[in-house]
Amino acid sequence: MLSSKAKYGLKAMVHLARKAGDGSVLIADIAEAERIPKKFLDAILLEMKKAGLLSSKKGKGGGYVLARPAEKILVGDIVRLLDGPLAPVPCVSRTAYRRCEDCIDETNCAIRAVMGEVRDAIAAILDKTSLADMAFAMKPEPILMYDI
Repeated sequence: MLSSKAKYGLKAMVHLARKAGDGSVLIADIAEAERIPKKFLDAILLEMKKAGLLSSKKGKGGGYVLARPAEKILVGDIVRLLDGPLAPVPCVSRTAYRRCEDCIDETNCAIRAVMGEVRDAIAAILDKTSLADMAFAMKPEPILMYDI
């Protein structure tokens, strides 16, 4: 399951992708627009900055911007950064493999076989979806209001 940290990180990155070209965006503006607790968002954005996904400026006109074009940032990279491996169990992880302590025969483990397929399916989607895909191809539907 996607953690709140990863969900908020994705929401913030989509917000920044949609604001690309408008200059730096203040954390407070992102937090308010996306309904993310500011203190939590501070930590998330700092982590993404350290990983090279964001750049920031201090002072007047300061805030955060994407460090590279949204088309070059993969959703899988953001999720792995904030949540760790995509694998539902450690024995199928490609980046943090760990044998399950209760496993008798890893080669013939039915759970491992299915969870490997789950990991592959998740990775296939997240690693082909860019931040730009999320930000622009999946726009929220407009709210229609009718006055009578």
